Amino acid sequence: MIGFLAGRIIDRHEEGCVLDVNGVGYELSCSVTTLDDTLASDDVRLWVHTAVREDAITLYGFSSLVEKQMFLSLLKVNGVGPKMAVKILSAAPTDHLSQMIEAGDVKALSGLPKVGKKTAEQLILSLKGKLVVSAEPAPLKKKAAGVVAPRFTGARADVLSALVNLGFRLPDAERVVGDLPEDVDVQTGVRSGLQALSGGF
Repeated sequence: MIGFLAGRIIDRHEEGCVLDVNGVGYELSCSVTTLDDTLASDDVRLWVHTAVREDAITLYGFSSLVEKQMFLSLLKVNGVGPKMAVKILSAAPTDHLSQMIEAGDVKALSGLPKVGKKTAEQLILSLKGKLVVSAEPAPLKKKAAGVVAPRFTGARADVLSALVNLGFRLPDAERVVGDLPEDVDVQTGVRSGLQALSGGF
């Protein structure tokens, strides 16, 4: 599983970008928000979700872990696929989207691209009270209202990403990573994290 990709953007287009990682070009589908966040520098780190279908493997890139988590939450809603989720994230910042869902604002949600009244009601039914806004290890996204400042940087941020992508809950992974020294190397940190999380965290 690809947790994130770090490299240089060599092409941007309406639906995403091409990221050069050590000479390999990865085609990533991205929201407008992510594309805007990468305009300051072509050298970026994007969080990645891999969608596998019988006829295609598609990579979705996100400038923030918060946006990726919202994307994954949207995929849990009946009738919302990856392409629709990206359209929704392009139309509304994650904090605004969270507010609309928590407020049960069917009218506002129905105004988003591809979202009708039935889908808006399903979004509220499926996600209200269940959305979690986490700490943001990647410094690429501008800080939005309600988003907690980054807790970890460097190797510890990479360890946190690895543990989350291995399926551990973010709060549990954060507690473990918080106990690691700041100069820990990624391999040692992941190994220590796995041991700690498997031991009852």
